[in-house]
Amino acid sequence: MAYSTNDPSPPVAFLMGPTGSGKTDLAVELVERLPLEIINVDSALVYDGLDIGAARPAPEVLEKAPHRLMGFRDPAKPYSAAEFRRDALREIADIQAGGRVPLLVGGTMLYFSTLVRGLAPLPEADPKVRARLDAEARELGWPALHRRLAEVDPETAARLGPRDRQRLQRALEVHELTGIPLSRHHRVHRKDAKLLDNSGESPPDFPFTLVSMALAPASRAVLHERIALRFRKMLEQGLVEEVEGLLRRGDLDPELPALRAVGYRQVRQHLEGQYDRREMEERAIAATRQLAKRQLTWLRKWPQLHWIDSDAPDRLEQAQGLLESAVEWVFS
Repeated sequence: MAYSTNDPSPPVAFLMGPTGSGKTDLAVELVERLPLEIINVDSALVYDGLDIGAARPAPEVLEKAPHRLMGFRDPAKPYSAAEFRRDALREIADIQAGGRVPLLVGGTMLYFSTLVRGLAPLPEADPKVRARLDAEARELGWPALHRRLAEVDPETAARLGPRDRQRLQRALEVHELTGIPLSRHHRVHRKDAKLLDNSGESPPDFPFTLVSMALAPASRAVLHERIALRFRKMLEQGLVEEVEGLLRRGDLDPELPALRAVGYRQVRQHLEGQYDRREMEERAIAATRQLAKRQLTWLRKWPQLHWIDSDAPDRLEQAQGLLESAVEWVFS
């Protein structure tokens, strides 16, 4: 039995977890057992050419279990959380129209949060303001604009690097157009989102039956070891050569999100001569472990989340059971 497009709250499943926890393998196994289709929720995997460092599934895996929203964006064009929400809602609707269940898989927690809770209401981009800010940056440099942002929005400036041009430009643009710091916009929105969390309800524009699962090893030490082994395997597979190829394009600014992704950033800095290969490896592993820590911290705040031990021999059965019990009327 499947569901029809007239059902008031069709199901959507999330499979979240820290990097290196085995989410893709579990998702593929679930697709082989249940009428699911995968939507990628990894901010690096949306970019074309980020394969090894983003752990893109092998072609034979994608043939068995295609992933939507993967490898479709040129790395020269930054992809935002707002764009992800628009694209993911489109793919969810398309999957549901076929009577199947969307399974959103990844570790980009901002994407998951934005999809469910939406974004703070902000003004649309203003081409004139952006052109003027770009001109000022060319004359004065982005660090100077970062100092300007620190004067009007120290909270946002503190979390942005002095050369993070995309986010600096947006923060200055929002303040100029509204007279309100971007951080205050987000603070108000987070307060509203917390009320939704406490009520256990999704916003009206995310009217789905949501099943949220998180996959992670019980031991932090085990996760750390897997992260190290995984990155060293990426190096063996040719990650350095992959980054060299991206840099040879000549049109990819180092501050673009694609080249700032964990792993890619450290390899790029190594190729620029900032440190040797051994230090690059150590820095990349440390940065990936920090990313995993942030992901786990974020996941602990997610409401009604089902945790699955990635080392449990019955992890597949656990995940399948959660899905079947939560949306029994779909899978029966």
